[in-house]
Amino acid sequence: MDYKADIGVFGGSGFYSFLEDVVEIDIETPYGSPSEKIALAKAGDKTVAFLPRHGKKHSFPPHMIPFRANVYAMKMLGVKYIIAPTASGSLQAHIKPGEFVVCDQFVDRTWGRKDTYFEGPETKHVSSADPYDKNLRDIAIKACKEAGVIAHDKGTVVVIQGPRFSTRAESRWFSQMGWEVINMTQYPECMLAKELDIPYVNISLITDYDAGLEGNEDIKPVTEEEVYRVFSANNEKVKEVIYKMIEQI
Repeated sequence: MDYKADIGVFGGSGFYSFLEDVVEIDIETPYGSPSEKIALAKAGDKTVAFLPRHGKKHSFPPHMIPFRANVYAMKMLGVKYIIAPTASGSLQAHIKPGEFVVCDQFVDRTWGRKDTYFEGPETKHVSSADPYDKNLRDIAIKACKEAGVIAHDKGTVVVIQGPRFSTRAESRWFSQMGWEVINMTQYPECMLAKELDIPYVNISLITDYDAGLEGNEDIKPVTEEEVYRVFSANNEKVKEVIYKMIEQI
């Protein structure tokens, strides 16, 4: 394949606006087609490969995203790093909508997703003790500070199956466990990158308080409309952080 890229970015279609001279390419992987054509563009002296994980028209719900094809397409392009912003919910009062969390751990509550490249005859047992790359996390935290964004430098994201949001009981359980963030797409995306030896970082943009917070009746359960509203309002911050990260990698 003639096309190559240095850095891969998974995210929503709103990120296209920070790319110039975009070339869109089709890639077919051994695991099928990715969610969408991949956009290649220059950012400074680096080539960035951008892929909206849900598709441009949000046509793939979380449990139907072709995660293996998406990550493998990045591998085929030769990317050395993956930056993965996500819209996420907060499970703790001190982590507020509009703030970022650079996650360092995940808890998998999904089921039935194709979540490994090792289905035989080749088999490997990959450590997931530290699923997110420390160097990229440090760069993300620094970029957030430079962009004037309130960012929490660590946090555990619990990944639910979706597409439904949590019940109050589930949300209460997750909060009581001490987990900070809730999301529907971090697994298996981050572990597939790890299986392919591609350093990966997640930046969770907090859009809501999930099913509300116990003891605070003023906080209403999350709605899809609220997620989109807060994410759109903070999209420029996300793009600025990503651009700063690309410069520093």
